Amino acid sequence: MTATPVATTTPEIGESEHARLDTAIDDLHTGARVWSALTVAQRVTLLRQVRTSVAATAEDWATTAAATKGLDARHPLRGEEWLSGPYGVLGALDAYIETLSRLARGTNPLDGITIDRAPGGRTRVHAFPLTGIDRFLLSGFTGEVWLEPGTTPRAARAAAGLGQRTPTVSGGVGLVLGAGNVTSIPVLDVLYELLASNRTALLKVNPTQDPLVPIYKRALAPLVEPGFLRIVRGGPSVGAYLTAHPDLSHVHITGSAATFDAIVWGPKTARGARRKKPSMSKPITAELGGVSPIIVVPGDWSDADLRYQAEHVATMRLQNSGHNCIAGQVVVLSEDWDQADAFRAALRRAYASAPERPTWYPGSTNRMHEASDAYPDALVLGDRLLVEIDDDDDASALQSTEYFAPVLGVVSVAGTGQEFLDAAVAYANDELQGTLGANVLIDPATEKSLGTGFERAIADLRYGSIAINGWTGFAFITPTLTWGAFPGSTIDDVGSGIGIVHNALLLDRVERSVLRGPFRPFPRSAPGLNGGGRVTILPTPPWFVTSRTGAEVSEGLTRFRASGGVGGLVKTLLAALRA
Repeated sequence: MTATPVATTTPEIGESEHARLDTAIDDLHTGARVWSALTVAQRVTLLRQVRTSVAATAEDWATTAAATKGLDARHPLRGEEWLSGPYGVLGALDAYIETLSRLARGTNPLDGITIDRAPGGRTRVHAFPLTGIDRFLLSGFTGEVWLEPGTTPRAARAAAGLGQRTPTVSGGVGLVLGAGNVTSIPVLDVLYELLASNRTALLKVNPTQDPLVPIYKRALAPLVEPGFLRIVRGGPSVGAYLTAHPDLSHVHITGSAATFDAIVWGPKTARGARRKKPSMSKPITAELGGVSPIIVVPGDWSDADLRYQAEHVATMRLQNSGHNCIAGQVVVLSEDWDQADAFRAALRRAYASAPERPTWYPGSTNRMHEASDAYPDALVLGDRLLVEIDDDDDASALQSTEYFAPVLGVVSVAGTGQEFLDAAVAYANDELQGTLGANVLIDPATEKSLGTGFERAIADLRYGSIAINGWTGFAFITPTLTWGAFPGSTIDDVGSGIGIVHNALLLDRVERSVLRGPFRPFPRSAPGLNGGGRVTILPTPPWFVTSRTGAEVSEGLTRFRASGGVGGLVKTLLAALRA
């Protein structure tokens, strides 16, 4: 996900622009004092007001976002903008309201939530689902937050709540450099600044999101009016002025490592060397993407399994035309799997037959050309590339370049069973750039046969978000899970970023989130069929690019999240059954 780039040479902004930005920052300092005076109960009331205003803008939000990406009212993939925009924000607000309501009542955010142990002595919080409606609508999906080794369950409970445990302690005013690809990201980042760190926020919107600014201002009016949030437009010159501003105490960016380095270290010299000292001293957190693996563990799959999981993989790459930091990029297959050729064939069909759409994000065409130059034998399937790495091919470009475009690669490693899984985990850890998100596909019988070896392999996978028989994109819009790179990055080697966001339970010392989903859809997930597994009511999830009713179901789920209504929900579920 790419924030506004900071140019090597940035033009100066005019005095009137200086004054406009300085006034916004002054307003936020006044707002910070007001925020610190609010009780947690008053903050709950405020969040409920925000929820009402977000719900009122949901349709304008989704349709405007779809239009900016070239998706008209009839396009089958327009539902993406309902789920990745207002749906994600409404879910986050609901989860934050619950967490703060518990704190306001004097109870713990983790009361009633299962906490146990994960491999390596880690504490694991079973963070999803926590509501009856999620258990029903998203049956078969569960999510866990694993805390850093050494964090005990008691310590987890004691720290849950973060800044809301000390509401009168101000975190000052922070700068949020908003992402340009997914419309919920800037809003979710602002909410985390406000609630996890007690920081009022100046949101600089990426120019790709300029058409959303009036909608953001309406949706977030309850935060704007008292001075808790200011929203500004601007390009690299505005970004450079703000990151250097002495009255901003923190920066959060969703973008690229190159942009991060330009902010922290300043422009490179003519020889490309960075400065010895950072040019920015204020703290910074970041989510910077990476090359995400899709590990396909060999098993005994039916033809239906091959088709469904091939569509699953195509979705991981093609949702939002691949302009996602969470887009799967490298499929890791076993060269010894007797169904590898059948899966490759199913993947080619699914990847080629998904609906076409614009590759709209700035720079994506150039990155497609880079991939074509690096891999001239890649399959050109409509508006997308499929790179199948053979023994004679150099995989380094695929492994180190986050294409942020519809480019999918397939590589092979040796082995089956535990041998393959361990080799695939080592490949993902050691060869692929970044540590943001990893996906693992494994049938229930194979997972059962691996026993504790499977959990050990997941623990060895060094990624901040891991999806087992799911896509990390689902984890992204699940507010009680966390989003961010695996811990350990620094400003000297930032990788996929520093810190986390989302995290509506406001947990401390997070290491990763683990999402688990059903290997087979309804009705093949029914107990006793196909080796068992997790039961779900979804024939094809609405976020699949192959879902025939995905747009209708995504809109219906968002409207239900916004205002309830049994009639609308029944209609949506009937549409889901036609997917």
